[in-house]
Amino acid sequence: MTNEKTLFAERLMAAMQAQGYRPEPAILEREFNLRHYGKPMTLQGVRKWLIGSSIPSTNKIMTLAKWLKIPPEELTFGKELKVEIQQANQRWQQNISYNEREVFEAFLALPAPQRKIVREVILAFAKVYVNPDKSL
Repeated sequence: MTNEKTLFAERLMAAMQAQGYRPEPAILEREFNLRHYGKPMTLQGVRKWLIGSSIPSTNKIMTLAKWLKIPPEELTFGKELKVEIQQANQRWQQNISYNEREVFEAFLALPAPQRKIVREVILAFAKVYVNPDKSL
């Protein structure tokens, strides 16, 4: 079973290859340290990135992303997540009418305590609708 570290390693290697670099620790160490304005990485440290035993911190991912010309979120999470988010946003845009948008805008304009009450009422209705047999 693959985990996030392994998936990150696969994306890192693919990004290196896409830019014409062999995904080898020595190459990664040299190229990364040439561009990173912080504590340099060791050969063992970058090797862990490539074999999927660790994921770099955010500032290091930013350095990698700039070097490899890939969006940092794509390097970190993959293209699939971005596509899923775009599809969810598209469904949201397509399935909401003008009247519903007007209600959402009014809701957002309410002070926080009133938004909380409205949210609780909506969630209570949703529970009853989803499970009509259960009482509040």
